[in-house]
Amino acid sequence: MSDIGDWFRSIPAITRYWFAATVAVPLVGKLGLISPAYFFLWPEAFLYRFQIWRPITATFYFPVGPGTGFLYLVNLYFLYQYSTRLETGAFDGRPADYLFMLLFNWICIVITGLAMDMQLLMIPLIMSVLYVWAQLNRDMIVSFWFGTRFKACYLPWVILGFNYIIGGSVINELIGNLVGHLYFFLMFRYPMDLGGRNFLSTPQFLFQLAMSNLIKSENEKRGHRDLEWEVAGLEPLSCALGAKWK
Repeated sequence: MSDIGDWFRSIPAITRYWFAATVAVPLVGKLGLISPAYFFLWPEAFLYRFQIWRPITATFYFPVGPGTGFLYLVNLYFLYQYSTRLETGAFDGRPADYLFMLLFNWICIVITGLAMDMQLLMIPLIMSVLYVWAQLNRDMIVSFWFGTRFKACYLPWVILGFNYIIGGSVINELIGNLVGHLYFFLMFRYPMDLGGRNFLSTPQFLFQLAMSNLIKSENEKRGHRDLEWEVAGLEPLSCALGAKWK
């Protein structure tokens, strides 16, 4: 179990929380702790009954069963793999910008979901992140199933076809790709390559949120180190440093 815990803690923070929620919410529905009917994005319930949690739960919920379990696990792997690569790659050291990308994509997907009666949003959000990674690494050669190799820019469309074969919906993957393209075009392609204005910028509150979480994380790490020193019979590092500088 410690190996699983170490692996889980090694996942970048934003991806870790997203991954955990995408495991926990379907599990809650599967165990019947909360009826899955409360997790779907139903426009009438959201707009007229003010069940404002539905866009959030619909982002994390997936009805796992004998016919959908494999599709769920494959997309859970895509979430872990490509969100981790983005968060530690192009967005390394920029958690606020990564949060903004997820928030922008999520809002676009929620609006599209309400307009098109899309009740589950997990796959579109994952695909939007995968699309952004593929465009930022478009010339990288990636490997897929059965030893196939191709440029990363084709990966979202290959996965669209793959998910359709194993029981997914082309609409979910297509919406995710289109939203990912919208973000990539407005954030990177239009202002950097075409010389246009920058329509997207990260709000200040996300920088403040990211900074507060960073401070909290550093304090927790320091607490763990102090505990390890105490177990070893040594003076906690923070106390030693404090005494040194008094």
